[in-house]
Amino acid sequence: MPRKRKGETRDAEVLAPVPVEVLDQFVREGPLTAAEVEAATRRFKKAIIERALGAELSHHLGYGPGETKPDDTTNHRNGTSGKTVLTDDGPLPIEVPRDRQGV
Repeated sequence: MPRKRKGETRDAEVLAPVPVEVLDQFVREGPLTAAEVEAATRRFKKAIIERALGAELSHHLGYGPGETKPDDTTNHRNGTSGKTVLTDDGPLPIEVPRDRQGV
């Protein structure tokens, strides 16, 4: 893929389609108002950020939620903390998973 030069924009970036089942969770059928589109976008962004943070913690701990903790570790999940992320759409409250040792 050619590199983008400074000040140059891509006419069309190819994105994989979002499965209909996912869209049905965020968007109802029929016309949407601008506020409804914004709300759906913010909900989706929140879900993606929280999923990524959860996956990062699973990788850090070496096991996923609901799985048995390895015997050789003393660290474990310890709930969540509310945080606010500043996005292009404005502040977005999220839940950040915590681990006991907080490393």
